[in-house]
Amino acid sequence: MKTITFYFDPVSPYAYLAFEHLPEALQGLSYEVEYRPILFAALLHAIGQKGPAEIETKRQWTFRQVAWQADQLGIPLQVPAEHPFNPLPLLRLLWAAPQMPGATPNRLQCEQVFRYAWQAGGASATDPQRLQALKDALAPKQDPAGEPVKDLLRNETERVLKRGVFGVPTFELDGRLFWGLDALPMLAGQLRGDDWFAGKAWDQAGASRPGVVRRG
Repeated sequence: MKTITFYFDPVSPYAYLAFEHLPEALQGLSYEVEYRPILFAALLHAIGQKGPAEIETKRQWTFRQVAWQADQLGIPLQVPAEHPFNPLPLLRLLWAAPQMPGATPNRLQCEQVFRYAWQAGGASATDPQRLQALKDALAPKQDPAGEPVKDLLRNETERVLKRGVFGVPTFELDGRLFWGLDALPMLAGQLRGDDWFAGKAWDQAGASRPGVVRRG
């Protein structure tokens, strides 16, 4: 059985939809998933890019698109009261939740956090009372505010940056990275061993080509 690594940040509506849709998208295939939370803002900072919600016209499109996609997929979605929100408490809670220090969260724990953010009727994702209730429900085995958990999140984010991850959601399978909700059909093709993925097409399509370089 192959392992899919799912890199995500609960601040991303695309990561939420991909999480919910993943079982249906890969139905009938044999796999297991390792869930690894990372800080999306750190990826953006490293590559010098703003998030979709930080550009007003792009923000409008993003939330129109995810609303339509959620409707098409039959997935409940309510945008939090503030967005982007600070996801650090949720990310640290996820790394603190597993039974063993350094272990990754399971699907149920990730589901609780995603649905806390995206199925709460538009409530604030940073409300202290709601955060405390979520913490009580997850019953983390480590202190989410402790340095070991902070280091886990920081180290994982730095590791995936070096790996070539530039956005969320990203899926890793067989050493290849698949970015975005719309990459799920490609991920399924890789998992099935479709001819396109078995030949040279992957490397040829991603080969560097000369072009205009923007300066300044």
